[in-house]
Amino acid sequence: MYCRNCGKPVEANALACLACGAAPLAGRKHCQNCAAETDPAAFICVKCGVKLAQGAVPGAKSRLAAGLLGILLGGFGAQRFYLGYTGIGVAQLVVTFLTCGLGAIWGLIDGIVILAGGVNRDADGVPLGP
Repeated sequence: MYCRNCGKPVEANALACLACGAAPLAGRKHCQNCAAETDPAAFICVKCGVKLAQGAVPGAKSRLAAGLLGILLGGFGAQRFYLGYTGIGVAQLVVTFLTCGLGAIWGLIDGIVILAGGVNRDADGVPLGP
């Protein structure tokens, strides 16, 4: 792996380049083999062909937490507030109150859909974690 700043070789897990002191991989996703910048959704590096390490996205919300919130507190729109979709959350809350609680079925179904993979991203576009 090579430093993006000076081009000198660095260890794969180095926090700073010994030659120039720059952080070789700061703030972006890079190939663990050749250090080329990669698309965050890519599975294979287009430069060297190595399978990219896949890990949880920092700051990603949990699909399991969102689904359970939908099943347990879906009538209050808890899962949608958690994912950042405040408009849908407010709509679920209003429907639940206007239907004297029957609208909570919407939240229950929504929680099941989230767990099944029907919702893949939060309101900021960040993919949901496990």
